[in-house]
Amino acid sequence: MSLKQLNRLDIINKAIAGFMTVSEAASALGISERQVKRLKKDVKLNGPAALVHKNSLRKPACAIPDDTASKIVALKKSKIYEKANFNHFKELLLEHHDIKISYSALHDLLTSNGIKSPKSRRRFKPHRRRKRKKQAGLLLQVDASPFAWFGGRAKYALHGAIDDATGQITALYMCKNECLFGYFQMLRSIINDFGLPVSLYSDRHSIFRSPKADKISIEDQLAGVTANDTQFGRAVSELGITLIPARSPQAKGRIERLWETLQSRLPVEFAVRNIKTMEEANDFLPSYIFKFNDMFSVEPEDFESAFRPVPERLNLDYSLCIKEQRSLDRGGVFSYYNKCFKIVDSPYSNMIPPNSKITVLASPNFGIKVQYKNFVFDAVRFFKPKKAAAAPKEKPKTSTIPAASHPWRNCSKHKTPMEEYDKEILAMLSQIFKKGYA
Repeated sequence: MSLKQLNRLDIINKAIAGFMTVSEAASALGISERQVKRLKKDVKLNGPAALVHKNSLRKPACAIPDDTASKIVALKKSKIYEKANFNHFKELLLEHHDIKISYSALHDLLTSNGIKSPKSRRRFKPHRRRKRKKQAGLLLQVDASPFAWFGGRAKYALHGAIDDATGQITALYMCKNECLFGYFQMLRSIINDFGLPVSLYSDRHSIFRSPKADKISIEDQLAGVTANDTQFGRAVSELGITLIPARSPQAKGRIERLWETLQSRLPVEFAVRNIKTMEEANDFLPSYIFKFNDMFSVEPEDFESAFRPVPERLNLDYSLCIKEQRSLDRGGVFSYYNKCFKIVDSPYSNMIPPNSKITVLASPNFGIKVQYKNFVFDAVRFFKPKKAAAAPKEKPKTSTIPAASHPWRNCSKHKTPMEEYDKEILAMLSQIFKKGYA
């Protein structure tokens, strides 16, 4: 019996013996006189056991079965789920093992077995909250997060965007490093799924903003000197999207908190599905975005979307690419990254005069193209003929004959087939796009 029950038994026994009245016993125990009379009767019939609740030794009907509890603990200690926080683990139990359990019950079960959540509560940091935008599409926060998404030491950059009004993830795309290609693919997905947003809120990475922008003096600014747009800045400007640079990570806190959530959840989701490559991850991410938004998104203040439809005449490929200026020679040939290209003959290619300034469009999606006055032309590799080598002077013959393995025996030039030329161009484009700046 507990101390409270022993104290109650002592007072009831005094009331039975006549040392206390029913009224005094009721006042001492804080119960009614009728209840004191019932307790006196029960103690006379059943003794001290009458004061012990009949269910005190029974296991609750809602208690977790022992085999289920053991299974839950074993799953949490397994390699797949060991990094999942308690709330995420609760969701995974229902999704993959058909085990439904409340968070409080799961927390008590795991902590009683010495298991701590990898995402325990931290000390609260007060900060001023910024009001959400009223409409979806008014502002998207964009960023990339390098992280070991598949476990181990290898880090990959996950490019993403989140809507400020609804908290919806609008796009996710994984690359080896944070790069222009990843942001272009992310923006392409946003436009195809939702439309053109009004503005993007980014950090001051050189992909978004030229490093020279902060070095322009006030005098130069007054004189009209400006820094050139980056390739990403030029692309969003063509699409009518405003790019807003943030001055601190706290300014775009919504996407920073998104990375914290995804870094806790996505590695576990990948491990459950045995996803180990970027290609597999990019195939899985669209379905995960739908699941995430269903759980965490909120309703906007104004239900009218601010996303704009894509104009019918707009070719998205010709905006989400690298554009650089070059000059044609008299033969319609231009140089691009130490390689020569020639415009493919077409009914309109003759309209380009020699020595004209052209815009080279480069993208892994279509290769190399040329733009001249809103006309786009195909381009192919061009190999300039090499000058004939001068005839070597005759020298007196000697009796020395090189061996079959001598390098002179293998000095004939290898002719590269067209397939290797294509691979060479793709490698060049990959190198241009997937660097940290453009």
